[in-house]
Amino acid sequence: MRAYLVRVAVDQTFGGWNSPVDPETNEFVYVPIPEQRAMRAALATPYSLVQPALARFTDTHPAARSRSVQLPSDLTSANMHLDPDFEHLTYGDNGVRRGKGLAGLGRRDIVVFYSGLRPVAACQHRLVYALVGLYRVREVVRLESVAAPRWSENAHTRCIKHVGSDVIVRAERGSSGRLRRCIPIGEFRDGAYRLTHRILEAWGGLSCRDGYLQRSAVPPSLLDPRRFINWFERQGAELVNVNNL
Repeated sequence: MRAYLVRVAVDQTFGGWNSPVDPETNEFVYVPIPEQRAMRAALATPYSLVQPALARFTDTHPAARSRSVQLPSDLTSANMHLDPDFEHLTYGDNGVRRGKGLAGLGRRDIVVFYSGLRPVAACQHRLVYALVGLYRVREVVRLESVAAPRWSENAHTRCIKHVGSDVIVRAERGSSGRLRRCIPIGEFRDGAYRLTHRILEAWGGLSCRDGYLQRSAVPPSLLDPRRFINWFERQGAELVNVNNL
């Protein structure tokens, strides 16, 4: 078994904003990064799609009312790079450089998604680094092999210009998806956000130095995937096949 830890969702580097999270309940809104490429009009995923989820979050979390969870103006008229797409259970990446390791994944390997979320209430850290989803891989295909009827399933195939060497991960339905409530995993130490010592030990380690969680050129791998899965299953986390509740 192999497993990778992949950072997703809008942040200060890609979008200049962070998705909100309630640090008391771990409920959050999944807001993807901006799309930088032209999209096919019929397949576009505008940020207006997440506005209802942000409004519901504000309505149901009183603490959020005193802190703006409104999208910045430059995003409201833009398209999202909706990836991973938890409704279709896909994730796309560059199959030559950044996602080269993902291209070699096989059935039942693991892709773990995490994000840097902005707490809407008092919290120990400025950002909450947390797991937001998990895929048990069904198959990995090259984008060039994806037929037109399936272009709507992933951000990479929704774009007008296709990069044939990109890879699309398709996950097992029923055992993959977005977390209903995120699982905090990080802390700020030694000048960066990293896995907590406790979780780093529980997982059996990462390929990056000292559990480094801030964006990296290549997604780190989990050194002991089975140990991670045992830990994950003990969390009692619920996976759902929607991008937002």
